[in-house]
Amino acid sequence: MQIIANKIALPERVSQLSRPRLLKLLEEGLESRAATVMCGRAGTGKSLLAAEFARQCRRHIAWFKVDGADDQPAVFFHYLLESIRAHRPRFCEKWEKTFRLSENENDLRLFAEYFAGELQEHQGEPMLIVLDDLHQVYDADWVAPFFSRLVSLLPRDVHLLICGRSLPPGPLWRLRSKQVLAVVDESVLAFTEDETRQLLKGDEAGQSVAEVMKDSRGRAARVDEFAGRSRRFAGLPFTQKTWLT
Repeated sequence: MQIIANKIALPERVSQLSRPRLLKLLEEGLESRAATVMCGRAGTGKSLLAAEFARQCRRHIAWFKVDGADDQPAVFFHYLLESIRAHRPRFCEKWEKTFRLSENENDLRLFAEYFAGELQEHQGEPMLIVLDDLHQVYDADWVAPFFSRLVSLLPRDVHLLICGRSLPPGPLWRLRSKQVLAVVDESVLAFTEDETRQLLKGDEAGQSVAEVMKDSRGRAARVDEFAGRSRRFAGLPFTQKTWLT
């Protein structure tokens, strides 16, 4: 199967914006939970935040940007394994040569156990696995049984970061109550008034923080857009690109 390299490559830095409050939350989840879910609509800054966090977390990074064509297990896991093999070249090699994964729930759970066992063999090599836009495949029957089992078995030095526009399927979502899963939702992703004020510091366009908050409702893309207008208006360099998902 041919691999599209960009899907498993950490995105290039495309914004100078930083979210210290959210980076701290992600760091806390990294230390205390097996996995973190970031969920919010397009424009809430999930992907850029995940990429910034990945760059500074001092771990090996396995990045996989999921799209709708990855809803078949064979395709999805081929990409996921390849992203991990950038740091662990023979990861799950024996399984891939010996077994064929079906969508049977028992098979998926067995594979999750095997997958976690392979991760366990590399203790001392901390890793962050980022699944960006996983919502693209939430409707696939295999997602819930695999990930709900895997998250429960992840070694302490491996953390799973899931980004999506909606909450994951129920069995995975319910792990939140077991203190296994941290959640950063749209209300948390939103810019606060203080963050907006800091971003608009030196604003010469006359746009008040209150006006920006009312119009943007704290969504990162809109707040960044207002900041960009202000800086261009003031004749200042503007190198930031608009926040995407």
